[in-house]
Amino acid sequence: MYKTRINSPTKGKERTRLRKLFLTGIFTLFISIATVDAQQAIQMEFQNKSIKDVFKELHQSAGIKFMYSSTDFNANKLVTAKFERATLDQVLTKVLSGLPVNYVIQDNTVIIKKKAADQSGKPARTLKGIVTDEKGAALPNVTIRTSASGTSIVSDAQGNFNIGVGEDSYLTFNMLGYEPQRLEIDTRDSYSVRMIPSYQKLEEVVVNVGYGTVHKSDLTGAVSQVKMEELNQAPVATLDQALAGRVAGVQVNSYDAQPGSSSEITIRGGNSLTQSNAPLYVVDGFPMEDFSLSSLNPADVESINILKDASASAIYGSRGANGVIIIETKKGKLGTPEITYQGYYGIQSPIRRMEMMSPYAFVKYQLELSPEGAKSLYLDKAGMTVEDYRSAPAIDWQSLLFRDAPMLNNMLSVRGASTHTKYAFSASHLKQDGVILNSGFDRMQFRANMEQNISSKIKTSLQINYAKDKNYGTLASEMKSSSNAYASYLMYRMLGYRPVANDVDLVNELIDPEDEFAIFLMNPLISTKNEIREENKSDLFVSAALDYNITKDLNFNVRGGYTQRFTKSQALYNSQTYKGFTSNWNPNGANGSYGDIELNSWVNENRLTYKKRLNPQHYFDVTGAFTLQGTSLENYGFETDRITNEHLGLRALDYGIPKNVKSILSSNTLASFLARVNYNYKSKYLLTGSIRADGSSKFSKANRWGVFPSAAFAWQLGKEDFLKAVSWINDAKLRVSYGVTGNNRINDFVRFQTLDITDYYSFGNQLPYYAAVLSGMGNADLRWESTAQWDIGYDMTLLKNRIDLTIDVYQKNTTDLLLNANIPLATGFGNVYKNVGEVRNRGVEVAIRSTNIRNKNFSWETAFNISFNENTIMKLSDGQSNILSWVNFTGDYNGSFSYIGKVGGPASTIYGYVWDGNYQVEDFDRVGSTYVLKAGVPNNGNASVQPGDIKYVDYNRDGTVNEKDMVEIGRALPRHIGGLQNNFTYKGISLGVLFQWNYGNDIINANRLAFEGNMGNRIGLNQFASYEDRWTPENPTDENFRVGGFGPKGRYSTKIIEDGSYLRLKTVQLSYTFPKRLRGKLKGLEVYTAGQNLITWTKYSGYDPEVSVRHSNLTPGFDYSSYPRSLTVTAGVKASF
Repeated sequence: MYKTRINSPTKGKERTRLRKLFLTGIFTLFISIATVDAQQAIQMEFQNKSIKDVFKELHQSAGIKFMYSSTDFNANKLVTAKFERATLDQVLTKVLSGLPVNYVIQDNTVIIKKKAADQSGKPARTLKGIVTDEKGAALPNVTIRTSASGTSIVSDAQGNFNIGVGEDSYLTFNMLGYEPQRLEIDTRDSYSVRMIPSYQKLEEVVVNVGYGTVHKSDLTGAVSQVKMEELNQAPVATLDQALAGRVAGVQVNSYDAQPGSSSEITIRGGNSLTQSNAPLYVVDGFPMEDFSLSSLNPADVESINILKDASASAIYGSRGANGVIIIETKKGKLGTPEITYQGYYGIQSPIRRMEMMSPYAFVKYQLELSPEGAKSLYLDKAGMTVEDYRSAPAIDWQSLLFRDAPMLNNMLSVRGASTHTKYAFSASHLKQDGVILNSGFDRMQFRANMEQNISSKIKTSLQINYAKDKNYGTLASEMKSSSNAYASYLMYRMLGYRPVANDVDLVNELIDPEDEFAIFLMNPLISTKNEIREENKSDLFVSAALDYNITKDLNFNVRGGYTQRFTKSQALYNSQTYKGFTSNWNPNGANGSYGDIELNSWVNENRLTYKKRLNPQHYFDVTGAFTLQGTSLENYGFETDRITNEHLGLRALDYGIPKNVKSILSSNTLASFLARVNYNYKSKYLLTGSIRADGSSKFSKANRWGVFPSAAFAWQLGKEDFLKAVSWINDAKLRVSYGVTGNNRINDFVRFQTLDITDYYSFGNQLPYYAAVLSGMGNADLRWESTAQWDIGYDMTLLKNRIDLTIDVYQKNTTDLLLNANIPLATGFGNVYKNVGEVRNRGVEVAIRSTNIRNKNFSWETAFNISFNENTIMKLSDGQSNILSWVNFTGDYNGSFSYIGKVGGPASTIYGYVWDGNYQVEDFDRVGSTYVLKAGVPNNGNASVQPGDIKYVDYNRDGTVNEKDMVEIGRALPRHIGGLQNNFTYKGISLGVLFQWNYGNDIINANRLAFEGNMGNRIGLNQFASYEDRWTPENPTDENFRVGGFGPKGRYSTKIIEDGSYLRLKTVQLSYTFPKRLRGKLKGLEVYTAGQNLITWTKYSGYDPEVSVRHSNLTPGFDYSSYPRSLTVTAGVKASF
């Protein structure tokens, strides 16, 4: 169904106001509930009730479990009490008063033990103290036990403890994840104890695998975990910006560094050629395909698990083919409320600036390019000689347009839990100015998590996340006009604007008054300051779940979620901007646009889980579920030109003439059945099997359902006798898996023929009427794209759990590709979606994490990962041996193929001509005053070739270089990627250092077409300083061709193909955690400084090698007018109350 609607700004404000009111109400409600629960944890009254019955009532009302022996005390003793707003400690102290027992609270369990008799009769004394972690931060819930009497307590939320001792000679301190500590008792009454992290065993690590969790030791699939304390060292706006280099097999590439821009995350290589290769995101249990990572505050994330092989991701069926990223946000923890503030302030600056010609070199170049005009402007009119320009002041346009930009982030959270309620609230505000004037990113975010134990069997949860962000400013890599397209890009105009002026104020003039061709450039500083472009985005996510333990073995979970993303885009280009200035290519003057996109999705999941241990040797669990999901999209907008009253800013859109009105509605639904079985025999042999059936509305009824099975086996070699005797091997596991996943990421109605009312037709010479034109061929036979993957993995822990090693070898074959395939033009169409072709990805991943040194005061940990992936097209359409692609760049190059994907080769290889230096005088015969190529010397495609012109290799030796001589000239995909993290701690000082690399890929540096030879022969255009070394009769170099010697236009050659490999010092953080004696009443206090993108080692000559401004699966690594990446240095503080 289609309809036309234009949303007014007023309506948008009303929606925003409603969302704010809704969220404010929810926030107030949650705070009220949390406050009441924290202050009034237990309210109960009983008379002459046995202790046993009191325990039962506490279990039923608050989910508290009790462990004790009936021989230690009389549980039938009758007690009478009344409690209002009482803590569990207050209740237990009253109920157990006078009994010879002690108790310890661990999570929701109370452990009661008989007191050990004190034989000495020595009067007891009370010891007090504080327990901290290795950084000096308070450590709650540490179990503290006396040596003789066996009395035990736990440290409170501030790490404090008070314990009575008698004949005891020492205390022991124990906590999961830390080495046990022993404290000898002397004459002091106050102590400070520092806990040392232990080498965590696999049995202690819990991994979220989707629709459930397992211990890492029981994993059968390839699942990677992200260390959040390392990821949060990076001072970045979004999670994806910090993820690069941290996980084996996960490649993170940003297209450029525009604030607010997204990154592409690819897991184990791209499966599809023309469709999305983005992974599925599962946030707090809810799957989302179009999830925006910018809507999450990284500080709110508790854990990230990445499912890489089919046995792990097949449980998500159609959406798991590209891998799954499972994100769990932070929840409240038992104890008093903890209020945490974290904030940092930083400065960003471009990591590199291009070296341009000086005034002297520029004038020399102009005299060669346009002798008469340059002589008149720069010599005669100015009354100067060429030599005078050696000392002439230069206008540095990069310094004028770039800036040191501030970045400010403030975060506040409140988290806690009582006996039956957990709560977590957080809010954050990030403001990031861009390093280019008038650009930046601004985000406000709020999150609430609530969990409520209604009874010992029923638990509910509610999550709300709301984020509102704005990215603004000119898009550096955007084409501003289709006429003289390459000159309309911001970086072209900034780098190319002439660096010298004599009698004019070039910086403050919109059009250079001394240059008749300057209108094609226009002052980039004034234009950028006057452009108004905003993209406002709001993301709302609400989910709720109910968990019911039907029996101790059978659990039922039902959950529902709703997400809404509203994106509003607005732009105004007034008469002081390149796009709004009235000119031959823009006769309609000032213009603008408005658009809004509303994306809504909902999901319902219903799951049963049965877990049973038949005896000590056999354990299994079975999960079955039914899910429903729906997504709808509304997209409306318009453009307008001939705007008057442009001084009104965006409100001036009302004073233009509307055109290109857009109205789009779309929706799809998905239904799924799934099942998974895990079987564990003797904790040595582990089996996992799953199957999922998905039905998608995107396919016709005949092809609607797809079935995706998987199976995996793991052998715990470390528990076999033949390895137990090897002292340096602590654990070892072999994993084997195979599975099939699916992909349905095509447009909702692509199987149908489409009509556009975009033409006119006249009958009998009457006025033309609108005509419907068949614009899409459609294909009702489309079916699921499927990916079959096998994986063999080996996990080892060595040297007393000091080294963790994981190696995976995999291969995945994607068949029935949903390919936008070329078809004969005789059909009336250029392409149609078909299920054709096959792509294979295979590779090796290695991840090592080691604890090199660890003692009471110092530790050093290292994490290393490296990934190799080989991408190969196995098959295309019938009779098709390759697929050629080009990028939309500028007129002379649009339609010039620059990438090729061949059967038997990778999905994308750079394609073009092999540069062979320059033609030299020796290549010619002199005939009078002209040069004629010698016999056997091919021309470069131009009929007239001169010494100093660019030269290419004539591969077919027909004497002319043309498209028949195009070959593969560069590798578009990297050979391997990886990262190296080192963490050092000394007492309260911590240092984290991350190196990240990308090796073996090439980049098309199209900037060199414009600034290393001037492809448009534009007069007055500055060049890179490297073009000073160009061919002249006195300097017959092969490095750069002569002025005007660029040859036929529209050609990509090895001259501009560069090695895109790099090693980057990605993140460094230095922090200090204050001990209690220096932080006063604060629970924790940490100060830190951090840096991002500090040093990059690369041979690439552009702004940054991590670039792909026209990115697709078939066209990676193209650079023209990219937004420069920034070096960021911050200082921050984190305080807990």
